[in-house]
Amino acid sequence: MFINWRLRELNLKIVYYGPALSGKTSNLQYIHDKTDPSIRSEMVSLKTRGDRTLYFDFLQLELGRIAGLKPRFNLYTVPGQTYYTGTRKLVLQGVDGIVFVADSQRERLRENIESIQEMWDNLRDLGYNPEEMPLVLQCNKRDLPNILPTSVLHERLGLNGVPCYESVAIQGVGVFDTLKAIINRVVAKAQQQL
Repeated sequence: MFINWRLRELNLKIVYYGPALSGKTSNLQYIHDKTDPSIRSEMVSLKTRGDRTLYFDFLQLELGRIAGLKPRFNLYTVPGQTYYTGTRKLVLQGVDGIVFVADSQRERLRENIESIQEMWDNLRDLGYNPEEMPLVLQCNKRDLPNILPTSVLHERLGLNGVPCYESVAIQGVGVFDTLKAIINRVVAKAQQQL
């Protein structure tokens, strides 16, 4: 959380984390496309030649007020490819809340588990207590065959008690429900700290 007292702005950072091709960028693209341009910035994407997110997607939303301050929610994604471990850790710096985007396909379970374990390690390395981090689980790609039940993903990822939303990010299903849930959790924690 960063406060710009001169502008009376509260900057809050939300990171969409998960394995490669789980739907992190699809979430941000849908949010960007369906949000009023007067309350959002342009989306910045850095891509590789294969059109995969290299560093981050960034989208800034302005909504309501918190303790007299205008909140700006900065949404980022991390690159999912395994060779960008350092970059994922860098994007987590200054994070206020996380959406873990799990790929619901049965054959992707191991990658989901590896990704969340790395996320916990990165948070600890950066000095965060993972148990205190506002977190939402999004079980994406629910339209595909051979998907795991959300209860299995919840349990295997060690996220029992964490809010869970089913989604089909490329169609927008569950995208705004997930976003509202993480914003509410981040705002609740910010209000405790102000």
